[in-house]
Amino acid sequence: MNKKSPDTEKVSNYDYLEKMNTFELLSNINKEDHTIAENVKKQIPSIEKLVDEIIPRIDSGGRLFYIGAGTSGRLGVLDASECPPTFGVSPGIVIGLIAGGDTALRNAVENAEDDTNQAWKDLQEYDISEKDVLVGIAASGTTPYVIGGIKDARNNGIITGCITCSSGSPLAEASEYPIEVVTGPEFVTGSTRMKAGTAQKLVLNMISTSVMIKLGRVKGNKMVDMQLSNDKLVGRGIRMIMEDLNIEKEQAEKLLLEHKSVRKVLDAHKNERN
Repeated sequence: MNKKSPDTEKVSNYDYLEKMNTFELLSNINKEDHTIAENVKKQIPSIEKLVDEIIPRIDSGGRLFYIGAGTSGRLGVLDASECPPTFGVSPGIVIGLIAGGDTALRNAVENAEDDTNQAWKDLQEYDISEKDVLVGIAASGTTPYVIGGIKDARNNGIITGCITCSSGSPLAEASEYPIEVVTGPEFVTGSTRMKAGTAQKLVLNMISTSVMIKLGRVKGNKMVDMQLSNDKLVGRGIRMIMEDLNIEKEQAEKLLLEHKSVRKVLDAHKNERN
């Protein structure tokens, strides 16, 4: 196993942070943030390979799992939880698990990330199988919970990928489809909730959004399968229908009330035309 220190632990490019005024703090944080998107761009070929493995498995009834600890775990749970309302898929299609369980979403759970066997136990509760894909998320690429889960999954014939912000990490070595967005030193040394967390969120956005688009969950550029769970989303659905069918608001509202889904409205209109 590679023993080099994670890139995410490198000393900040700045010092005496407590002596900076507010504008200097904000400006320097923003300066560091400017580097993130370009580093993500370098990993697009790696992201593409993983996405192209995920699509056919979900299309054939499989699922996408994320595992992580701390900030990384929370980001995975966040991405998974946003897929049903955004794309209208079942909550069981994209599943996020965090070391320490749901309690860890709000409060740190002591030593939860240090158990190399717990992730596989957590995944077995969902009957994970070779039909599924597992993505481990860990900024440093050294989290035992995540590495253990990836190794166990791979030993059981499950496709594995990872998102890490350190090069040549044990997690990347354990994964078939590693994504290594090297974000460098954090503004506050070691605080991977900053640049590393932002980079991971960008990659997760790219993965889930591109997968759902390729699975037909977007029409044109619109979320036609979104859950109409509040007034804002109902209003958005009405505007989508107005624009697509070139009709007035009252008619669009009536159609949405009747069909309960933007896609169903558009499909019904298409069938009428045929």
